Amino acid sequence: MRPIRPLLAAASVAAALALTATACGPTEDNAGGDPAASAGPTADGKITIPEDLKDRLKEHGIDLDKWKNGEWKNWDKDTWLREAKDFVNPIIEDLWDPDRMREAEEPERPVEDGDISGDDGVTDPTPEPVQAQPVAAPYHSGVPEAGKLLFDGPQGPMVCSATVVEDPANPGKSNLVWTAGHCVHAGKSGGWYRNIAFVPSYNDSGKSTAELEKASREEVAPYGVWWGDWAQTSEQWINEGATTGGQGAPYDFAVIHVTPEKGGSGKSLEETVGSALPVEFAAPATQKIASMTATGYPAAPPFDGQKMFQCEDKPGRLSIKAGQPTMHRIGCTMTGGSSGGGWVARGKDGKPALVSNTSIGPVTAGWLAGPRLGDEAKGVYDEVSKKFAGR
Repeated sequence: MRPIRPLLAAASVAAALALTATACGPTEDNAGGDPAASAGPTADGKITIPEDLKDRLKEHGIDLDKWKNGEWKNWDKDTWLREAKDFVNPIIEDLWDPDRMREAEEPERPVEDGDISGDDGVTDPTPEPVQAQPVAAPYHSGVPEAGKLLFDGPQGPMVCSATVVEDPANPGKSNLVWTAGHCVHAGKSGGWYRNIAFVPSYNDSGKSTAELEKASREEVAPYGVWWGDWAQTSEQWINEGATTGGQGAPYDFAVIHVTPEKGGSGKSLEETVGSALPVEFAAPATQKIASMTATGYPAAPPFDGQKMFQCEDKPGRLSIKAGQPTMHRIGCTMTGGSSGGGWVARGKDGKPALVSNTSIGPVTAGWLAGPRLGDEAKGVYDEVSKKFAGR
């Protein structure tokens, strides 16, 4: 399967059904309100899944043991959970080994050249291509918040990019990751992807593909593998998102709450990587922003998905559909795999802030577009933060 640039759109508010446990407490509201029934560590330090949660999974025809033993590979329509409340993502330890991480590809979601019009909105002239520049290794020194998002779909292991963002409910201890909606949910034609995991500073030392074939998991994922135990994205993406034409793209964003695969030291993701970006929901109009920097792991030729790149450009405007928000657009030659990667600009306080994420771009590369983060995006972000307040 050849990776192609992502062209999906927003996401849908997902009240997720969490299947993993964090060291700091439960990951799901109890049906009966009994804290003792929540997932959490036992006296011997082992993580357990409460029986009532297993029962709720069985209501969807999911046996947790069978799921972990390969049943997750069943993509029949009846087993591909679609609704916001149906998100499930049990941790399967060591599933994402170095080989699977390296071979993961972008879902085939191209935007055909010329198939998106300005409709009645405002679209600025197509920007000149900006050549993607490699980020100097170690990546963590310059962009500690960036990483790869890995997940499984019907075509096999797939990849996007993502960013560690601040959590207003847990200042200094965020476990929140920002990405594109189409990196967690297939849109109107499908449901939630599976085995969603974030790898901060993937291939931090910038090894070549050949070198990575012999690299250990610790070298590939120096800050660990963090599994999503909750995901939310916009209803517009779930209901409208499609593989071509930019449908749903103005709402193509998602927030994931993560937990370490192997328990870790008890530190949050933010503490582990040493940083998290604030999210700016009231950014100035596109034409008033001097520049934006997009970061990601492009995978389609001429890139191989193993190294981090960036593009910096003054943004223009792109209208996909009348009545929907106008998107930001920059010149950039990054390809599939960079989807979901954060766009950073100077915030109101003069410091870097996340203002968008890579959503769509043409098959021929040359530019990228990302959603303006308005009330819908803030609603998704606030919901995830509140769900894990104090945990």
